[in-house]
Amino acid sequence: MDQIHTDKIYIFKVLKQVHPDIGISSKATGIMNNSINDIYEKLAQESSKLARYNKKPTITSREIQAAVRLVLPGELAKHVVSEGTKVVTNFTSS
Repeated sequence: MDQIHTDKIYIFKVLKQVHPDIGISSKATGIMNNSINDIYEKLAQESSKLARYNKKPTITSREIQAAVRLVLPGELAKHVVSEGTKVVTNFTSS
C-alpha cells in the first residue's frame, strides 16, 4: 500500500500568510493536498529517470532542479528552483 503524504497544515498556513481573511474547506484542502502529492510523484519519477539516464546511483540537487524545469512551467519552475536553493543554503549553513 502506498504511503500518503499530507501537507494540509502547510496549505492552511500558506493561505493565511497570503490571504489571512480567506478560509478553505476540508474538501478544497484535500484537493490541494492531492495536487501537491501528484507534483511530488512527477518530480520523483523525472529525477529518477535523469539519474538513470546519466548512470548515477544517487539523485542529487542537479537532477531535482532539472526535473523541476521539465515538470513545471516557465516562471513557476524558476521560482521553485530559486526558493529551493535558498532553503538548502539556509539548512546547510545552520
